[in-house]
Amino acid sequence: MNILLIGSGGREHALAWKIAQSPLLTKMYAMPGNPGIAEFAECVGGISINDNAAVVKFAQEKNIDMVVVGPEAPLVNGLVDALEFAGIKAFGCKKSAAQIEGSKIFAKQLMKKYGIPTAKFEVFDNPDAAKNYIRSEGAPIVIKADGLAAGKGVIVAQDLDAAINAVDEMKNFGAAGSKIVVEEFMDGEEASILAFTDGETIIPMIAAQDHKRLNDGDEGVNTGGMGAYAPAPVVTEKVAALANEKILKPIIAALRAEGIIYRGCLYAGLMIVNGEPKVVEFNARFGDPETQAVLPLLNSDLLEIMLSCANGDLAKQKINWSEGAAVCVVLASGGYPKAYKKNLPISGIDAAKNLGAVIFHAGTAELDGQIVTSGGRVLGVTALDKNIKSAIEKVYKCVGEIHFENMHYRRDIAAKALKNV
Repeated sequence: MNILLIGSGGREHALAWKIAQSPLLTKMYAMPGNPGIAEFAECVGGISINDNAAVVKFAQEKNIDMVVVGPEAPLVNGLVDALEFAGIKAFGCKKSAAQIEGSKIFAKQLMKKYGIPTAKFEVFDNPDAAKNYIRSEGAPIVIKADGLAAGKGVIVAQDLDAAINAVDEMKNFGAAGSKIVVEEFMDGEEASILAFTDGETIIPMIAAQDHKRLNDGDEGVNTGGMGAYAPAPVVTEKVAALANEKILKPIIAALRAEGIIYRGCLYAGLMIVNGEPKVVEFNARFGDPETQAVLPLLNSDLLEIMLSCANGDLAKQKINWSEGAAVCVVLASGGYPKAYKKNLPISGIDAAKNLGAVIFHAGTAELDGQIVTSGGRVLGVTALDKNIKSAIEKVYKCVGEIHFENMHYRRDIAAKALKNV
């Protein structure tokens, strides 16, 4: 099969790495890709991944059998619709289904209509009305931009002043923040369950846990994610069963009842409250950095699974997972998620690989034959071992080999898991 992978981040590198292991693969292209992805795919520049017509034209010219869409923006932009109209298979959901991530309001109202457990909420397009509601509800409280905000459009306000300020901050997200959701604060432990689905069958992957805050101890601002690990012990067999029966199956059925067939990867961000899972948010694609922790544990052929999702015959798949654990630590540019330097040389990648790490490139570039920084989240360093404790020890040993100026990373990724083991 000829595959076109859309995207350029750590998630896409993990997808490329896993797809490349499939005997079904003939040739892979990546648009635009990155230096890590270039090991497995021919990287294609000069075409915007949000230009549906140009992507379709490329896919036709290269006889692409299936397009794998990594990021959310092309999904929300209707890339899969354009591909399918042209007779090209895609792993990823159509525009109507991508609303589940593209609009927080759509997702919350759908959950309310179909009785899927989530936080109590109200929707506002008037900042003063939102502030009055917040004053009546009190804090802590959560304020969310309705649209896509690169994983940063959520503010958990611990006091009233912070909540009022958060309403004003939503305008920083442009059109995404023109409407907002204000919802109750859920006190529990977060987890992420990614799932494969063909619109009928849904098969959950191993549960993971992301670390969104910038600094150790879950301090600092929200980021796109500073690390992840899998499996997440907080998702016990009982919690996983509840999530499947009360959240995953019902949301796919709810979409189908609304005339929407969801195919691809569904991401359920959950809060586990007293052993009961509730939905924090849905995303319409693989998580980042959860994918970098989950896919290394997948023993089955990812490309074969993706093809079944696209063909609508996922039920025939028997998906196997490793018994071990994986921990991914994100190495970020100093200053991220605000301003940071670029083009800083990176050393030690090969040394970390020699210690057993799988290195996923996120914000890197190649300059004069040297790998340099080019983004906020630069690398994801993943280590696998027999359990979480030994995987933590291994990953930080590998991280110690890698250096670039002002490198920032959390030193407590997966520490939460140890108290649940």
